[in-house]
Amino acid sequence: MKFGIFFEQSVPRPWDGEIEHSVYQNALEQARLADELGFHSVWAVEHHFLEEYSHCSAPDVLLSAIAAQTKRVRVGHGIVVCVPGFNHPIRIAERAAVLDIISSGRLELGTGRSATWPELGGFQTNPDETKKSWDEYIHCIPKMWTQERFEYQGEYFSMPNRAVLPKPYQKPHPPLWVAVSSPGTELDAADRGMGALGVSFSSFAAQEKKVKVYRERIANCDPVGEFVNDQMASVNFLYCHPDDEQGVKIGRSMMSTFQYMASQIGMAKEVYPTSSYPTGGLLAATRRQADGPGDARGAPEGIAIGNPENIIEQLKKWEAAGVDHVNFMLNAVEVIPQERVLESLRLFAKEVMPAFEKSELAEVGS
Repeated sequence: MKFGIFFEQSVPRPWDGEIEHSVYQNALEQARLADELGFHSVWAVEHHFLEEYSHCSAPDVLLSAIAAQTKRVRVGHGIVVCVPGFNHPIRIAERAAVLDIISSGRLELGTGRSATWPELGGFQTNPDETKKSWDEYIHCIPKMWTQERFEYQGEYFSMPNRAVLPKPYQKPHPPLWVAVSSPGTELDAADRGMGALGVSFSSFAAQEKKVKVYRERIANCDPVGEFVNDQMASVNFLYCHPDDEQGVKIGRSMMSTFQYMASQIGMAKEVYPTSSYPTGGLLAATRRQADGPGDARGAPEGIAIGNPENIIEQLKKWEAAGVDHVNFMLNAVEVIPQERVLESLRLFAKEVMPAFEKSELAEVGS
């Protein structure tokens, strides 16, 4: 199982001109350390208009800086919004290719369609159309990368015969993912041969069921790209401390703060009556957890907070459920001081990651 870190870039008020600078500089420092410690990947979201929750409206810029300041860690565009008004597919293909070149072939491209009303409404997007535009985009972008020239006449965009340049450094192209925040999206990923990038929280049993169905579906997929990216990732919180009680206390503070912020976001389904956004998923989970995020005396099941021994125990359960990657959120509106975040990463790398090296070596050997 591989480990990554996941940036939302949440920024507390007041926005005095320095705090956003500090949050971004902290992220760059965390990414550099993750690279040194042997983490697999660093992911950055794309969000717009989500005050305090996420000020990460230009993840390609952040990831370019990370790519320039690191050597080994993979850079995850997680996700680029594949909806007209937000991004044009030609520009997605171009920017992603440049990021892959700058990083010497370390790009992972996550795709999605947004799920919040502040974002969809802000760009005057019809929620009924987002899944269809996403599907059109992800069928075309790999062809822009692999064909010398490309032309297309479609419902959401068209283009005359042109060479879309540059081409990615990775051949045939970077791995493709789709963000999974709504029930059933993991099946959309499987049917198209894409990795399932989990961005909502679920139980071990629910995850195991998703993995089983995903593996069955992807075995018979019609891939949108030149190869099948058969991988499932989940998202988690990370705070590793030598003292379990302290680790849980600080980790729960960060976790509860994030869940409270997430629960305040107006989701598309609540504002706009559409079958395109099923009930459940990210909003339902965060609201349940914000009301009562678990046993106050300990860490909630599956969450990577506490001492190394307990974190290993939880992550082994995710590994047994079939998860290939775990991406960690490290902070929320800076409730944990930066030095403590860095100490947590160092301890995790020293005490937890070695417990998973054997399985990673076995995977390479196979």
